[in-house]
Amino acid sequence: MEVISSSYHLPLVLLSIFIAIIASYAALDLGIQVRKAKSYAKAVWGSAGALAMGMGIWAMHFVAMLAFHLNIPVQYDYHVVIFSILPAIISSGIALFIISKAELKTLHVFLGGFFMATGIVSMHYIGMEAMIMEAAVVYDPILYALSILIAFIASVVAIYLISFVSKNYQSKKIWWRKFISSLIMGAAIAGMHYTGMAGASYEAHHHHMDGLDPINNTYLAYVIGLVILILLGFVFISVLIDRRFEKQSIISERRFLSVIESANDAIILSDSSGTIISWNKGAETIFGYEKEEIVGKKLKTIIPKRCLQFHEKEMDLYLSTDETSVIGKTVELEAEKKDGSEIPIELSLAAWKEEDSIFFSNIIRDITERKRNEKKINQMVYLDPLTGLPNRLLLNDRLSLAMDQAAQNKHSLSIMFIDLDRFKYINDTLGHAVGDQLLIEVAKRIQSLLGKHDTLSRQGGDEFIVLLPQTNAVEVTKRAKAIVDALNQSLIVEDQELYITPSIGISMYPTDGKDIDTLIKNADTAMYQVKERGKNNFQFYTLKMNEAVSRRMMVEVGLRKALERNEFTIAYQPQIEVNSNKIIGAEALLRWNHPEWGNISPAEFIPIAEETGLILQIGEWVLKEACLQNKEWQDQGYKPLRVAVNISSRQFQQSDLLDRIKNILKETRLAAHYLELELTESIIQDSKHAVGKMQQLKDMGIHLSIDDFGTGYSSLNYLKTFPIHTLKIDQSFTRNIYADPKDASLVETIITMAHNLNLKVIAEGVETEEQLQFLQQKHCNEAQGYYFSRPISAEDLSGMLEGNLVKN
Repeated sequence: MEVISSSYHLPLVLLSIFIAIIASYAALDLGIQVRKAKSYAKAVWGSAGALAMGMGIWAMHFVAMLAFHLNIPVQYDYHVVIFSILPAIISSGIALFIISKAELKTLHVFLGGFFMATGIVSMHYIGMEAMIMEAAVVYDPILYALSILIAFIASVVAIYLISFVSKNYQSKKIWWRKFISSLIMGAAIAGMHYTGMAGASYEAHHHHMDGLDPINNTYLAYVIGLVILILLGFVFISVLIDRRFEKQSIISERRFLSVIESANDAIILSDSSGTIISWNKGAETIFGYEKEEIVGKKLKTIIPKRCLQFHEKEMDLYLSTDETSVIGKTVELEAEKKDGSEIPIELSLAAWKEEDSIFFSNIIRDITERKRNEKKINQMVYLDPLTGLPNRLLLNDRLSLAMDQAAQNKHSLSIMFIDLDRFKYINDTLGHAVGDQLLIEVAKRIQSLLGKHDTLSRQGGDEFIVLLPQTNAVEVTKRAKAIVDALNQSLIVEDQELYITPSIGISMYPTDGKDIDTLIKNADTAMYQVKERGKNNFQFYTLKMNEAVSRRMMVEVGLRKALERNEFTIAYQPQIEVNSNKIIGAEALLRWNHPEWGNISPAEFIPIAEETGLILQIGEWVLKEACLQNKEWQDQGYKPLRVAVNISSRQFQQSDLLDRIKNILKETRLAAHYLELELTESIIQDSKHAVGKMQQLKDMGIHLSIDDFGTGYSSLNYLKTFPIHTLKIDQSFTRNIYADPKDASLVETIITMAHNLNLKVIAEGVETEEQLQFLQQKHCNEAQGYYFSRPISAEDLSGMLEGNLVKN
């Protein structure tokens, strides 16, 4: 028998071992990629890895086969050679599949080692079968078994090493570990191959080998080695590029995480089961849970129990239909902290799919401070800062809603406009602090009489409005009476017992108005009617009130333009000395002749002028005109007389009244003793500095008289104290001298008292000769009235002054 000898081509042996090491190193890199990848990427890297790793193992085997030389011709069946690649690829795929598991169990390792070893052994011995030569291969059973054992051990070691490296790929020493691991794996794979080759012997036989072209095995080995190295090079480049992208991704992720960690808002990531998987510093601050104690728990940990049902319903709806009312929106909710307290939050919820899983990002902001500020702003905007009651804005909102409901249900509602009588006096006398406390106590007392659906609002100053929804006239009457009675009882403010009364105007919806402004205006109008009728009462609105208010507004507007348009004139009513029947003076009386409305009574426009302050300009104009006219009469040669001018309360309270009068007298060149100022009792009573001011006027030489004496509440002490010259008896007493004995006695008493105080007396309203005779008998000094003359123009009075006698 022919002896067949064998040898190895050393460069190719070294090349095969190098390929084994490089393939092992590639396997480690691919194992890392497969373990890191997810879903689709895992499948791509696994498939590419199985191909590259399998081709590397096969190439090592085939190059080693080509490095083996026999002293007989050897060729290969390339179909079988190519077929031998499949077990290598499949075994590599099995190894990568096993290491991709999150938890690597021993059973999985040995089972994987078995399949991987089977693939490698199959690849080796199928490759051996591809040899075509004039010899038969005979295997040594011991070495044959040993090669299989080495393949199994090498597979188990490879799986462990790949798994170890892929788990610890972020370690700083991973490069060395990979290098040593690749040497071990390469030696094991090469050892399996060369052990198997060592167990093979060859027996010569005669076999016809026609039809096969000889190929230089050395060149073929180098070509295959080069191709495989290029293939593995592509693997390394792909891994490198992926890691570059991964590194950039990690850098971006770190930056993103740093932003998340530095955010004041809570940023919480959770999966579809509601399990928390990320918890930043903001979440720790807001909720009080440390990251270690909350990650892995359910998101419902921070959801109040009463909100859980809604939360679970929304989650189920989204998971089943991809529809929800909160995802992609910002909503305000309540959350529960670690200590069990609840806080208002603003939640922005987003969802995304990653592979086959759904994740949620929850951006949560603690809006406790914002809610507190909103509450403060609402209080500033909608609540009265002093009493805490609704202000005008909030009242309008509630009134609008109540009117809508009343319209739908065909009900009525009521508005009470409340103004406190004499509040200004208390405020000015005791100070604003006491006034504010009084308003608070009044608000409490009124509020105690209202129901939970009623609204008490402060409009400003001492004005309040009560909204009574679904009430009729009978019910609102009861409420109004109750408020009047309650406020008539004393109030204790800063240890002081105070009394105050209300004037209440009432309007009803829809009869008195169908909009907010009209209702409130009409209630205000009714309230002013109460003021005019004595205060401390209530009054329902009527259409006549509105007509009166409209007329008053027209008069006020006309008054403001009357001076500019020269619509005012002055009429003069002579004042007669009773005994001599001579004109000794005249009273200047203001008259207003409107171009459209005609003559307007002073009784109508004077109170409006006083209330609006227009009386200051008008009164000064009257005073100046009267002084000019009196001086003109004197310049015309008439016997000098006094002209009496009424001074209103507002005029008298002017701090510069004396200077104004001095300037008018100086400008008109009228001597002061020819001017008489008529003052009302109310002026004297209300003014704290009345005596001093009156004395200064008297010292100037001006004549002072008290008008309408007896109609007010003057104390007799005033007559002793005030520096006055004359008392004017009101015409209401003079006209009833013969009709009412009491009036006759009053007139007589006033005259006697005035004479005893060295004061003169002038009676107004003398209309008959009998009245004049009575006054003559009682020694009244002066008189004026229709008996002598109506108020007439300055020209007509000039005619009367010619003879200076009215009756003979």
